Amino acid sequence: MTYEYPEAEGKLRAQLAGLFRISAHLGWEDSFNTHYTARVPDTNPPRFLMNPYGVRFDEMKASDLVTVDLDGNVVEETEYPVNEAGFVIHSAIHRDRHDAHCVIHTHTHAGMAVAALAHGLLPIGIFALGFHESVSYHDFEGGSGRHNMSERERLAESLGPTNNAMIMRNHGLLTVGASVPEAFVWMFRLNRACEVQVLTHGSGGEYVMPSAEAAANTATATRDFVAAYGSGEPGEVEFNAFLRVVERQDGSFRS
Repeated sequence: MTYEYPEAEGKLRAQLAGLFRISAHLGWEDSFNTHYTARVPDTNPPRFLMNPYGVRFDEMKASDLVTVDLDGNVVEETEYPVNEAGFVIHSAIHRDRHDAHCVIHTHTHAGMAVAALAHGLLPIGIFALGFHESVSYHDFEGGSGRHNMSERERLAESLGPTNNAMIMRNHGLLTVGASVPEAFVWMFRLNRACEVQVLTHGSGGEYVMPSAEAAANTATATRDFVAAYGSGEPGEVEFNAFLRVVERQDGSFRS
């Protein structure tokens, strides 16, 4: 069945599908077992777009994305099932964080490694310092799904009302943004922070711990960077740069 989408939704679908292609390009995919979502414009109660279970990130198209409501009901006909873990995690955030229009959850090697460490993310590099006093943690409750719907309350509580990044212990990473580009840039920086930490773990040397002032300054500079120094929407400049890369490779994600 073919649907005609309003202009704003059509643009959002292309952006989100492009995000999946970027993620494949960066090596963030875990087959099709993680999930990214974006709130459909002008829907109340909220509905959000979600990747279908069974489509790889490197083949995602705008028309593949599935629309679900906060109860996990599929709004439009689709040949694919919805990942229940993805629905539980993402509906928790979309329901309680009205500013979080896009939610990204990954299982990258570096992210999962840091999520398994008791001390979590260390303030040892410029990427990690960008999250100074603004990264959340959520304790592992086992694989998410309808068998544990009450986890939604705790997920939202763990993220809190203002943070854009959360480390899900023993699991992976999660970021949110007011748009697809903003959520992407926060995830890019969080994952890079984890990569640096994992690399330093094997060095055998002592960590250099920056001062509190340096940490606070880096957090401020990071927010300014994500905001594109006022030259565009948050995350837009960097996201569009990556989007050009995947579009040169294969622009079919827009279809």
